[in-house]
Amino acid sequence: MTRVWFITGASRGLGRAFTEAALQAGDRVVGAARNVEPLADLARRHPGDLVPLPLDVTDRAAVFAGVERAAAAFGKLDIVVNNAGVMLLGMLEEATEEQIRSHFDVNLFGAIWVTQAVLPHLRSQGSGRILQVTTMGTGGGFPMVGLYAAGKSALDSVSEAVAGEAEQFGIKLTIVQMGGYDTGLFTTGTTMTASAPHYQELRDKLIEMWGDEAGPAPETAAPVIMELVDLPEPPRRLIVGAASYDMVQQDLQDRVAKYRAWEHLSRRAPG
Repeated sequence: MTRVWFITGASRGLGRAFTEAALQAGDRVVGAARNVEPLADLARRHPGDLVPLPLDVTDRAAVFAGVERAAAAFGKLDIVVNNAGVMLLGMLEEATEEQIRSHFDVNLFGAIWVTQAVLPHLRSQGSGRILQVTTMGTGGGFPMVGLYAAGKSALDSVSEAVAGEAEQFGIKLTIVQMGGYDTGLFTTGTTMTASAPHYQELRDKLIEMWGDEAGPAPETAAPVIMELVDLPEPPRRLIVGAASYDMVQQDLQDRVAKYRAWEHLSRRAPG
């Protein structure tokens, strides 16, 4: 049975990889992006199965109109992938109000607008999958990427709520916590803060620690997503990436140990 996907951020990185995988599986895709020109080659290779949709997810009215167009393109929506995202890289003190608001407009509010817009369609048909693409780093903040983690952590939390709200209508939601892939997020998708001299030492240490390794190709994550959408009872959360899974598990163990170290102080209050 042919499924219809609606994928945001479909023109590059993970969105492009998921779009290609869905088309290769014989499904149809409405691929949304601010610039859909990179999807032209895919549209030629899959005539009639891919609809490129120009869309700015920060524009709520445009999102609702775009979802209506997407649903009309193939008569339904089966799988919605909230993938559009950007990176704000820098220390919190360095970030401007405009940079912070723009960042959250894409990574948090854009995903919320899409989710609000697709829910009536999925509810009316009594089925559907929503994949909220976040990151394995939502368990806590880290220097220079704290605002990115904050937006994705907020999306994690609201998505857990939506999953509980929508499951009664046959809608299944999974928070897809991606590991580090070579998506272009740290290049074309990145806004840099202006470097403050008092953070330079820390900045240099972080850059050295991260190194130049861009991570595996996005295509290597696509088989996991294709298997995920085939599961009759998918998980609420899924870490995508072996190395990232190990890192998250270690982080969880460290956090539990830190809580236990201060258990005596926590228990002084009755709440």
